[in-house]
Formats: sequence, C-alpha cells, structure tokens
Amino acid sequence: MGKDKLRVVVDTNVLLSVLLFGGRIEFIRKAWKKGRLKLLFSKETLEELVKVLHYPKFGLKEDEIDYLIYIEILPYSEIVEGIVKIDRELCRDKDDVKFLECAVLGKADFIVSGDSDLTSVGEIEGIKIISPADLRKVLK
Repeated sequence: MGKDKLRVVVDTNVLLSVLLFGGRIEFIRKAWKKGRLKLLFSKETLEELVKVLHYPKFGLKEDEIDYLIYIEILPYSEIVEGIVKIDRELCRDKDDVKFLECAVLGKADFIVSGDSDLTSVGEIEGIKIISPADLRKVLK
C-alpha cells in the first residue's frame, strides 16, 4: 500500500475508545491525523457515533461533542452516499450491516472492529474486517 491513504470504516466502539480513552489504540487517531487513514462514514454510521457520544455515561458537554466531531473526525473523513444492498443475514447483529454497506460504498480497504459480530463476517467484496491490532500491523 505504500504511502497511499488507507480507506477505513472504523466501528463506533473502536472510535469511542480512540476518542475518549486513547491508550493502546491511540495510534489510530495519530494515523488519521498524519494522513495515513481516511475515515469513511455513511449518514447512518455518523449518526450512530453522534448518538453514542451523547450517552449520559460519557458525561460529554455539547461543545466537547462538537469538538470531537468537527475537529477530530470530520476533517479526516469522507461521507459516502448511495445505496448498496447487503444480505442482512450476513451479519449476526443486523445493526452492524450499516458498516458493511458503508465500506462497500466507500470502496474501503478495511473495516476495523473489535466486535465479533462484525469480525466473524471476515470480509465483504474483498474488504477485510480486521481488529485494531491487525490495523497496527498493516500501518507498520
């Protein structure tokens, strides 16, 4: 892949971990800020992220959520549009199908997830579903 920017769909849980806790997967934020990753979102996946950031358990104020979305995420992202039909039976958690659709529409290189409902799919249309640890190996 060389210097090309990897096009990735990062599931909501991984994004939350990066944005709110950093730690061992902070390398993902560094990679998108250095231009090594292009985050792909569909309307549905972005709406889910915004909804989850509003959960009371995270205790985020509106201006903090705005900062995360408008400063940390959107400048490094592409919003993909269109319709692609994915067999909903492909994924155990039907709510995760939106990540598969986003990846296909955005011609992603990878879907990054720690969710076994997604990772068990393995790949879709040649797009591999990998863990954050696997992404670290790809970026090296």
